[in-house]
Amino acid sequence: MKKKTVVERELQVKLVLSPERSVPVPARLTYRADDPYAVHITFHTGSDHPVDWTFARDLLVEGVFRPCGGGDVRVWPTKSAGRSVVLMALSSPDGEALLEASSAVVSGWLERTLKVVPPGSETEQLGIDDGLAELLSPTRTEDA
Repeated sequence: MKKKTVVERELQVKLVLSPERSVPVPARLTYRADDPYAVHITFHTGSDHPVDWTFARDLLVEGVFRPCGGGDVRVWPTKSAGRSVVLMALSSPDGEALLEASSAVVSGWLERTLKVVPPGSETEQLGIDDGLAELLSPTRTEDA
């Protein structure tokens, strides 16, 4: 049976409205060992429907150290008020958002995910080999 390990972290991010103004937004980072390539971030915006984003874990890992991504998700490190932060620019047909999170919080959470599923071992978590073996094994037929 495959691991159902989940690594979560509640955190406060800032929705950057302008260089001078931002608003705090509660969020949750989620990583599931059974979905090993993805990270999930849920923003609790005060409405009945939280906003969910899913993107590659590798993108967030790289974005802690250097600018990366393109299209819908871009991530890069910077400083804000003397603190190390990670900026995430998210774009969808519904709009765009620039979010700021603590580098220490994001990095600490990512380290936990990398201990659960080390880089390069993601495929093992998917159980592709087990699934193929099951598909290709002879099947038994029941007598009526």
